[in-house]
Amino acid sequence: MIASLAALRALYPAPKPRTLAKQLDRLDKYCRQFIALSPFAVLATSGRDGRLDASPRGGAPGFAAVLDDRTLELPDALGNNRLDSLANIVETGRAGLLFMLPGMDETLRVNGTARLRDEPQILARHPHERHPPRVVIEISVEEAYLHCAKALMRSRLWDPARHVDRALFPSMGQMLKEQTNWPERAETQEEMLARAATEI
Repeated sequence: MIASLAALRALYPAPKPRTLAKQLDRLDKYCRQFIALSPFAVLATSGRDGRLDASPRGGAPGFAAVLDDRTLELPDALGNNRLDSLANIVETGRAGLLFMLPGMDETLRVNGTARLRDEPQILARHPHERHPPRVVIEISVEEAYLHCAKALMRSRLWDPARHVDRALFPSMGQMLKEQTNWPERAETQEEMLARAATEI
C-alpha cells in the first residue's frame, strides 16, 4: 500500500518541464476557444465533509460563458434537484471543470474558486428558451490547462464502432426500480425520452 507522497513519487519519473509549464492562471485564447466550442463539461466539487461529486453539464456549444481571462459562468440547467454540486459550492467555494469537444481527444481542465449568483442581470446573460437558470455558477480561474489526449485515445471514446448499444441495458426507469425497490411502474425508455425532451 502506498501511504506517503515519497513512496508514490518513487514509482514514477518526474513530470516533464512542459507538463508543469502548461498550467496557466488564466484563460488564454486557446482555452477561450475550447470553452466556446464545448457542449459538455464535468463539474467536480467537494463538500465540507470531504464528500465528492462529479456532475455532467451540457448545452449548446458555448453554454459556459467566458467573461474575461479569469472568470467564467456556468448556468445551472434543470436537473434532479438534489443540488449536490451547488450545495458543495456553497460549503467550500471550490470547483473544477473538465471540458470536452466531440471528436477531439484533448480536454481542458479549469480549477478555481466558485460562488452561486442569482442577480437578475447575471441570469439574463444566460437566456434559455424554456427554463432560464435559477443560479449561475461563477468560477474565478486559478488553474487552466489543456490535458493530453492519451486517456481518450485509449478509450476510443469518439469511435462510432465502440459505441454501446442502448439495448444492452433496460430502461433507466427499470434499473432505478430494481435498485430502489420503487413501488411505482417503471418508466419506459420512450417515456423517459419524451419527458426529457420537455425539460431540456
